[in-house]
Amino acid sequence: MTGKEVLLRALSGQTTTRPAWLPYVGVHGASLIDVTAKEYLQSADLIVQGLTKANELYQPDGLPIVFDLQMEAEVLGCELKWADKTPPSVVSHPMSLMEGPGKALSDLPDFSVEKGRFPIALEALDRIKKQLGEQVALYGLLTGPFTLTLHLMGNDVFMNMYDTPDHVLAVMDYCSEIACDVATAYVEHGADVVAVVDPMTSQISPEHFTQFVTPAVNKLFDHIRSLGSKGSMFVCGDATRNLEVMAETHCDNIAIDEQIPLDKIRDLALPRNKSFGGNLKLTTVLMMGNEMDARQNAINCIDAAGDRGFILAPGCDLPFDVKPENIQAVAQMVHDTYQRDIARTTGSVSETDSFDDIILPDYTNESAVIVDVVTLDSEGCAPCQYMFKATMDARNRLNDDCQVIVREHKITTREGVGMLVKLAVPNLPSICIDGQCKFASIIPDTAVLVEAILDAAKQKQELTS
Repeated sequence: MTGKEVLLRALSGQTTTRPAWLPYVGVHGASLIDVTAKEYLQSADLIVQGLTKANELYQPDGLPIVFDLQMEAEVLGCELKWADKTPPSVVSHPMSLMEGPGKALSDLPDFSVEKGRFPIALEALDRIKKQLGEQVALYGLLTGPFTLTLHLMGNDVFMNMYDTPDHVLAVMDYCSEIACDVATAYVEHGADVVAVVDPMTSQISPEHFTQFVTPAVNKLFDHIRSLGSKGSMFVCGDATRNLEVMAETHCDNIAIDEQIPLDKIRDLALPRNKSFGGNLKLTTVLMMGNEMDARQNAINCIDAAGDRGFILAPGCDLPFDVKPENIQAVAQMVHDTYQRDIARTTGSVSETDSFDDIILPDYTNESAVIVDVVTLDSEGCAPCQYMFKATMDARNRLNDDCQVIVREHKITTREGVGMLVKLAVPNLPSICIDGQCKFASIIPDTAVLVEAILDAAKQKQELTS
């Protein structure tokens, strides 16, 4: 049985003799061939080279063509900020009233998969299909309707969900139509699976998910099914509160990250005839750990998930600098029964880092209010980007009498992980104010965040008066 057959069997909810394996090789493919993320995502030649190298190293059953949630937004007029080690980030939101007059849907550029970087991705898909298509299941990843809506409207969307829900629903439906066009193109060019990557849905309530997201994604997944393909719903962050409503959508597969226990999503997905995937730890294991850590994490996931309807995968796209040897160690767990037995027996013997050298500020005696934003990386993670932007917007609304220091701690670094541990942050992304975690994996309205900062400043004044 080929790797592609193993993955498609698992995706269909069937039992497999070994775990299906799907490393989300996005800009990590650029690292493998020693080019920048910007160069990689603008060249079909480089994408094909990166995926070819990833296939050689990691023995995958499936591969995404690109992992870039800004491609649709770019065509629709959003400005992008490029980086060397992450996908680009959206830095302007054409429909936002906070940034200008706010365009209407009719004012946006016409969308077409012949614009922007879609021709590059589709050319790469055509070429890699001829090269690997018989052995490896190829994923076309598109931006989910809610995340694209947020790209267009900015943080306005959270207030508008309360104030003008019909407007948000109209934008969501528009974004669903865009996603249908992208899905059609991917399937026509040979994608075996279409993954709807909608990380921002982890930031809303189940009620808002049902009201705004469910109609849009059901329309999309029904369209994907009509094309004869399978649809996966990929949500980053702590989406625990939305798991049940996610499981009721029309997707075939639910992919989650490390913040959600695999047995929990398994027990929701399988009774609804859906498969599930995840949830290797990206930073603490794959980036900062060693091969033994990676093997142990992999076997923990494999054993927790069981042998039916499960696809082993990282919780999000692989970071640029992830250690190839750690990903290879995961692949070993997938393909080598003997090594799986060894991992179950020995367990992880790596020492736990106490982070004794990471010292928190003396928040009480600092004159300024210190806001710590703990993220995966605001340059490459959409929820992190908007969490950090909300914090900066709140700081900019305050007058000079209120001193505020905003610091981002990226857990792609050891310092960031140390701050996560020392601040007892439960989920990512999170905002801590003077050492207290105030907003965990939910983006606050700017006015609410301003008030929280002002309350902290008031407490400082009362202590010193």
